Amino acid sequence: MIKLIITDLDGTFLNRQGSFDQALFQKIKALMEEKNVAFAPCTGKQCERVEALFGEHAKDFWILGDSATRIKKNGQFVYESLIKNDLGLSIIHKLEEISKVQTIIACTKDGAVVNEHLSESEMRFVTGSYTNVLKVSNFADIQDDFVKITVHDPEANCVQTREMLSEFFEQVYVVASEDTWIDISNIGVHKGTTVKQLQNILGVTEEETMVFGDGRNDLELMESAQYSFAVRNAVQEVKDAAHFITLSNEESGVMHTIQKILSLQP
Repeated sequence: MIKLIITDLDGTFLNRQGSFDQALFQKIKALMEEKNVAFAPCTGKQCERVEALFGEHAKDFWILGDSATRIKKNGQFVYESLIKNDLGLSIIHKLEEISKVQTIIACTKDGAVVNEHLSESEMRFVTGSYTNVLKVSNFADIQDDFVKITVHDPEANCVQTREMLSEFFEQVYVVASEDTWIDISNIGVHKGTTVKQLQNILGVTEEETMVFGDGRNDLELMESAQYSFAVRNAVQEVKDAAHFITLSNEESGVMHTIQKILSLQP
């Protein structure tokens, strides 16, 4: 019996416009409430951006945001794991050496910190995932620990860039979720480990969990549930790791799958 449903957002739950079928979601949410099933977006997006995306419904969800480095419920953080300031600054310095083209998004508890000279086109990528955005002239001025560090590379060199960060692999978790995106979190912290945190909080097992994903940063997510689904547009690695494949994000595959399976559940 399913008791917990977890879904990635971009490329999985959300369509290419970054939105979803609101009317269908109303039905799905009512069905989950009727069946007493918890719902949790698990995403690279800032928790506050998820709250803005779902509006009043967000208070009813468990949000595994900021690349699953934090868990938020009803406005309160119940879990987080941070990168120490000095380590984070070292990583940022290395990233600046690697490329001047990529956009560095250094997330602290206060918000997503970006360079004040960031172009309008790149800023749109930032605001698509982050509601609280701060600008600095020099990342070295940041004194707080980091929730995570994210890179957007319009030249799509993130797989290569990740390898150039190998000196940090024993200190942080680094994943090129797509060719244009890198996510860096505290060592041993990824979607799989944070899902385990939530399962422990709720007293839910892998056999009672359903997950959905599409990108390389969802590989550990696929391992955290018996009912693991890759959307049809997922990368091949995720399709291979998932137990099932469903409709694409453009076809509202996540919601249609939830509807079909929960409708069969007592």
